[in-house]
Amino acid sequence: MIINDSHCHFFSERFFTALGRGLPDVDASRAGETAVARLGWESPGSVEQLADRWVAELDRHGVARAALIASVPGDTESVTLATRRHPRRLAGFFMVDPTAPAADVDAAAAIDAGGLRAMCLFPAMHRYPIHDDRVRRVFDVAAARPGTAVFVHCGVLSIGARRKLGLPSPFDIRFGNPLDLHAVALSYPSVPVIIPHFGAGLFREALMVADLCPNVLLDTSSSNGWMKYGDAELTLASVFTQALAVVGPDRLLFGTDSSFFPRGWVTEVFERQSAALDEASVGLEVRQKILGGNFDRVFPT
Repeated sequence: MIINDSHCHFFSERFFTALGRGLPDVDASRAGETAVARLGWESPGSVEQLADRWVAELDRHGVARAALIASVPGDTESVTLATRRHPRRLAGFFMVDPTAPAADVDAAAAIDAGGLRAMCLFPAMHRYPIHDDRVRRVFDVAAARPGTAVFVHCGVLSIGARRKLGLPSPFDIRFGNPLDLHAVALSYPSVPVIIPHFGAGLFREALMVADLCPNVLLDTSSSNGWMKYGDAELTLASVFTQALAVVGPDRLLFGTDSSFFPRGWVTEVFERQSAALDEASVGLEVRQKILGGNFDRVFPT
């Protein structure tokens, strides 16, 4: 059984520096070190060291490939270097804020020069509507570069590192409704559109969009704690069952939402999802598509 993880975060030194700058009374020259120390996590080291550590972690758990997300805008260089170092093991995703000047131009350059595979949009974080013209310009970039996907975070958005550091998270989840993706996804049928975490609390809406747009995929990542907002009978097994009934086996991407060390790859998420697939009586062929085959099809080496 080939396992590919479609959702891991590449917490580089630049990520921690950006995080640390938000801390009160922090020495700007040591912002990253301060953030790492207060979180109680391990320093990422150089990009090369972090990339090697990720590959060693994948090897340890029998994971063939993983998508690594540059988790702050402007950190494309980190995932570019990491994926160039391990091109057959790592696929580079990167965060784009379409409200930034020339965001589409910069994104195009990152894909053309760095070989990155997906642009990640966080509308609630950067406070813009998904149907904004600036978002369409990002989709134009993807459409002009076959094989490029657009990842759109919808539903509940919570950044664990910010919460642990006591930093505010002035997000607006009104901008994270999957229904707002309908028109833009229809307009770009050749662009794979990934909604993570089964819609993160907006599962029904994510299913509706995916049912209407054949290019929309759902990723299964994280603890899926959003299920507490659903019916009391809702289980991860029933989520998989319903997603398979609506979307089918070819548009579900396994992911964990792994991010920092020393925790590393989150085995518990894999075990929980594997048990849910067992409970849902998902056969081996469909399981292989979800756990690895669909990722290899969307992001071939």
